[in-house]
Amino acid sequence: MTPPRVEADEVEILTADQIAAVLNALKGSRLYSIASLALATGMRRGELLALQWCNVDLDRATIKVEFSLEETKAGLRFKGPKSKHGRRSISLPPSAVAMLNKHRLEQLELRMALGMGKPDADASVFCNHHGELISPNLLTVIWAQALARAGLPKITFHALRHSHASALISEGIDVVSVSRRLGHSSPVITLSTYAHLFADKSDSAAAAIERLLK
Repeated sequence: MTPPRVEADEVEILTADQIAAVLNALKGSRLYSIASLALATGMRRGELLALQWCNVDLDRATIKVEFSLEETKAGLRFKGPKSKHGRRSISLPPSAVAMLNKHRLEQLELRMALGMGKPDADASVFCNHHGELISPNLLTVIWAQALARAGLPKITFHALRHSHASALISEGIDVVSVSRRLGHSSPVITLSTYAHLFADKSDSAAAAIERLLK
């Protein structure tokens, strides 16, 4: 049987200070909302860019991940997840709900100012000023330029996903729950990708067992 493929990107995890620096640098820019949601959910770049308002339920504080935006020679296209766990529902923390409410209002105000009217239910959550899709490659370029202007070191956008996973693991969330939230096809991939983070908890586990044996 072919073993599950581990994500190829190097695991780049931001410290709390780095996260604060990045978010502060992005405040007021169009990148702030998408970066905040990446940190809050662990969603992939393509999943964020494919997200539509019809899959965002702010009353229930959940997001449904249905598609990912892919860049091909023929142009942009929506693609389904590679596994059944890629299509998932993600709970939102209160700060993310507040951010998305603000983002939606600002998006509506901009559309009204441009004479575009209210967006359709399937409108993209993250799009350009004309409501058009943003390509994954363009997001990467804009991201790098924004960090450079702010004088911040090079940080990949994917590091936000890794940082989200790191935060879950540090809070003691079990590997199956982390795997489901990230949309991995198997917890084996989660363990392979973040093995060093789970290993960091070995001392705590040993201490817990010692308490039971006393």
